[in-house]
Amino acid sequence: MDLKEIQNLIKFVANSGVAEVKLETGDVKITIRTTLEGHSSDVTYVQQMPAQSVIQQAPAPQQLAPVATPVVADENSKYITVKSPIIGTLYRKPAPDKPLFVEVGSVISKGDVLCVIEAMKLFNEIESEVSGKIVKILVDDMSPVEFDQPLFLVDPS
Repeated sequence: MDLKEIQNLIKFVANSGVAEVKLETGDVKITIRTTLEGHSSDVTYVQQMPAQSVIQQAPAPQQLAPVATPVVADENSKYITVKSPIIGTLYRKPAPDKPLFVEVGSVISKGDVLCVIEAMKLFNEIESEVSGKIVKILVDDMSPVEFDQPLFLVDPS
């Protein structure tokens, strides 16, 4: 993979709204992290050689702000986290003129639809695997989500 292909990949990822991309092809490993607010990115480029590893830090287009890692407090440990099973765009309503599937305080049962995620022009209903009460909604309507991204906190009691 040459420098031009890597630069094009950085631009594509920065404009796509994805937070992190890892690419491994043969002896090349690339990790690209972008901030959700802007288009700055942090790139790590790793190339495996037969007897050694070479790691190069590619220059970022802009200064990368430190990414805050959310720390789960002990009070949230009693809640069940509903995570995204796929990559796509999350919608909290079945249609623009319809009410939200769930809100904070909504009581849900196993099998209730919590949201839909559009992936490749297919709308996938995300159903609850637990019964309980919605305590917190972690994503906004019409926002991009990644695989295994936390979406909702549910109090099972």
